[in-house]
Amino acid sequence: MTQTPKDKARLTQWAKASGCGCKMPPAQLKALLSGLERSQYAELRVGFEHSDDAAALRIPGTNQLLLSTADFFSPIVDNPYDFGRVAAANALSDIYAMGGRPCLALGLLAWPVQELGLDSAAEVMRGAQDLCNEERVPLAGGHSIVSEEPFFGLSVQGLVAEEHLKTNQGARPGDLLYLTKPLGSGIMAAAMRKGLLETPDYYGLLEQLSVVNRSGASLACLEEVHAMTDLTGFGLLGHGLEMLGPASGLDLWTDHVPLLVGLEHYLEQNILPDQCYRNWNHVESRVFGMEGPDFAWLCDPQTNGGLLIAVHPSASLRVEMVLEQAGVKAYAIGRFQNETEGIRCTRSVPSAP
Repeated sequence: MTQTPKDKARLTQWAKASGCGCKMPPAQLKALLSGLERSQYAELRVGFEHSDDAAALRIPGTNQLLLSTADFFSPIVDNPYDFGRVAAANALSDIYAMGGRPCLALGLLAWPVQELGLDSAAEVMRGAQDLCNEERVPLAGGHSIVSEEPFFGLSVQGLVAEEHLKTNQGARPGDLLYLTKPLGSGIMAAAMRKGLLETPDYYGLLEQLSVVNRSGASLACLEEVHAMTDLTGFGLLGHGLEMLGPASGLDLWTDHVPLLVGLEHYLEQNILPDQCYRNWNHVESRVFGMEGPDFAWLCDPQTNGGLLIAVHPSASLRVEMVLEQAGVKAYAIGRFQNETEGIRCTRSVPSAP
């Protein structure tokens, strides 16, 4: 059987999955990491144990932590320049999600040079550098290889005061859960790969993908923010379960979860990335009360998704104000509790007894 020639003008045709949808499935990643020993280094504050956004290492003699992350993926958009911007925004957001500020970035590039040429790779790098410059982060070098599929991302280092560090652990019973971006980027990326994404929806998707979660650094000084992470490849349910620490359960108000404009059109056509199903298989035993069709967007792998923020109710207005001042919308989508384990889905906020 002859294969249809790939279009050099469409980067997404050169990848088997799009953006964070190409992540290793959660179950495989868990099995991979299970064979590694926990770090014995006293200065390491955050390692790989809880799948956090970045590692955190105490700098001796200071109250500062060095944050370090690496994040790369296959094209989620066709334009090389836009791909570079999106990949850079996604990687920098890991540092902001820990409450820090990025200070140095290195590029990670894998490219089918013979097929796509160097010009397209240079455009990817230019897009990443422009985004980094906007965030006042030097893109100071990196590493490149020749490969059959295109991949790009960044290794990023940042700093945070130890008392302001936020991790994906620590949500307490009674905390509200906020989300800062609508869901649906994985589903829309799948529609793009099929050539079915409408032009207005493409521009809406691109706008969201390019927004950096810098508001995380502004939230770091709030003691009432008990946990924070960015929503990426494991979907809302997967990352929501990762946040369960002292709180054993989460009530998720599904009617309050924002969706990208136009998403319903693609859901009706049953356009889903494969990662949706892998994510669901990983979490289904710990999710209750969910209505069948909702799994698509609750498990949708997000690329550069919004922040998930666990905050004491007394500080909810302060969080909303900080986000509003940063031009970011705040959606209250649930409440942590210790009455049940896992995630309990309800359509709306339960009435007070």
